[in-house]
Amino acid sequence: MNTSRLGPQPARSCAQQGNGGALRRAAAGLALGGAMVGALAQPGDCLAPAWPLWQEFNAHFVTADARVLAGITASRDSFSEAQAYAMFFALVANDQRRFDRLWRWSVHNLAGGDPAQNLPAWHWGQASDKSWRVLDANSASDADLWFAYALLEAGRLWRRPELTADGQRLLTTIEQREVVQLPGLGAMLLPGPYGFVQADGSWRLNPSYLPLPLLRRVALERVNGPWGEIAANTIQMIAATAPKGLVADWVGYRADPGSKAGFTVDPVVGARASYDAIRVYLWAGMTPQDDPLAAPLLKALGGMHRRTGDRAVPAERLNVRTGVGSGTSPYGFSAALLPYLRLTASPDIVVQQGARARSAQVQSMQPQDLAKGPPSYYDHVLSLFGIGWIEDRYRFQRNGQVQLKWQETCIAENGN
Repeated sequence: MNTSRLGPQPARSCAQQGNGGALRRAAAGLALGGAMVGALAQPGDCLAPAWPLWQEFNAHFVTADARVLAGITASRDSFSEAQAYAMFFALVANDQRRFDRLWRWSVHNLAGGDPAQNLPAWHWGQASDKSWRVLDANSASDADLWFAYALLEAGRLWRRPELTADGQRLLTTIEQREVVQLPGLGAMLLPGPYGFVQADGSWRLNPSYLPLPLLRRVALERVNGPWGEIAANTIQMIAATAPKGLVADWVGYRADPGSKAGFTVDPVVGARASYDAIRVYLWAGMTPQDDPLAAPLLKALGGMHRRTGDRAVPAERLNVRTGVGSGTSPYGFSAALLPYLRLTASPDIVVQQGARARSAQVQSMQPQDLAKGPPSYYDHVLSLFGIGWIEDRYRFQRNGQVQLKWQETCIAENGN
């Protein structure tokens, strides 16, 4: 589950709601903050290049106890997706202290202190009795996958086996509770453990929950696991449900007795494409071109670059069956499309969308805009992904491992 499901509302507050005392007590019992091992382990050993977008994100959306304020509800709730994304960005920024704090908060507040047994709850916030706690214990598989990815890669790059172990344990739980065998298809990752099998026996799936580089990385970790099959089925799902080269927020899958199994229009939101689907183009654009699934993925998504070339601003909503769009998207859509457009569109279109994203993001940080309310969480996240990629701060390799800009500096400084 992710914050984009709840709609495009901007953030409403950056006030810090703390439970730091409880967090510190729980952290004492967690094996998450052990000694940092190896040449890259000490935070002061190697400084990453300055990343203003990350610094602004921390200033406006991360509390003192490392809770990310998604900001789309009046009570300033938090979501597992936001915590997991922030951990990835902390890795890109070589910010180990922030990474650890984000993970500790997530373990204590979302996973009941035991991520080996509990998948992180997707929704945490202020209940009707004014207490701050889990509001929906169901997990979100995209957040779970990003948590596992960030932990595995942080363990590798920072040479911290305790993070690798956390990632492996979480991956095991994901496989046990969120991976299913769909008749006529095979292995697939459900959006969460509960709520995605319909009363008629059909399934709901979310294409944006399945970034190909992350699937490659967990497949590397589990050579005999389901992840290679899930990667291939993801491309099949997108190709089967994007007749005009436009991917939907949600899709359905049916396997009725006596009829051919296959993908369908989602029974809940229909053929809509909006705040979820925009990420599919982001992930596709960041997929290494030597991945054998990269070309069919881009081919299946060919409608977006043609449509973007016709408009100065991407549509906020599209009908993937008719291709008809409506509304003006926020600037985060332009940021999210940058890696995809770099591969599929003319340089002029890339420049146009990049300029829109950068100028709007800078404007959102101006005092006169901040006086009206905090900046938009989701637009800022999409900018961290899209603009960060355009700035070469990170790249995914064919096996899913991430190559980071700060590694060049660290190798030079440490001589290894």
